[in-house]
Amino acid sequence: MTDTSLRITEIFYSLQGEALTVGLPTVFVRLTGCPLRCQYCDTEYAFHGGERLTQAQVLEQVAAFSPRYICVTGGEPLAQPSCIPLLSALCDAGYQVSLETSGAMPINKVDARVSRVLDLKTPDSAESSRNLWDNIPLLTKHDQVKFVICSRRDYDWARLQLDQYQLSERAGEVLFSPSFGQQNATELADWIVQDNLPVRFQLQLHKLLWNDEPGH
Repeated sequence: MTDTSLRITEIFYSLQGEALTVGLPTVFVRLTGCPLRCQYCDTEYAFHGGERLTQAQVLEQVAAFSPRYICVTGGEPLAQPSCIPLLSALCDAGYQVSLETSGAMPINKVDARVSRVLDLKTPDSAESSRNLWDNIPLLTKHDQVKFVICSRRDYDWARLQLDQYQLSERAGEVLFSPSFGQQNATELADWIVQDNLPVRFQLQLHKLLWNDEPGH
């Protein structure tokens, strides 16, 4: 095992289902392992197992798809220290790279060329105590903040964080997404419009198209 090896659950080519590049063909590099246990998690299969690959092997598999966009996700990708050099290597290769991270891990060492999608955990996620608030001042207009909303309580909490930390001014996008099967999407959309929030409402495209099957 080398310092640049990673445990990988899957590498696949699909459409980006959410965030700023939604709908664009994207290669996903899903790292194995996560220290959180959100009650709505849809990637529990990435908690364990996976295959140990070198950074060079990951880059080779990614290049085989001839992609423009790469999304490094998990699990929690930053739980593996070798994720940091992988992100830089992907940027060096000329890809547009995004990172999906829970917000429970420090983002200060992530390459500035990467668009960090910071998922702040709401109370009904059952993991809001894990939010690392020191990450907030590090956000730039190149980054995105996501809230998965499970209830009206979550919405009110997210709205408070939006205001308290001036998230729409710090980040390029603030995303509100209904927890699939828990929060009615139309209801959430109505709340956002009624309150005139400076956020982007989003649905998870991959769940609508492929019913959240692995590899999509």
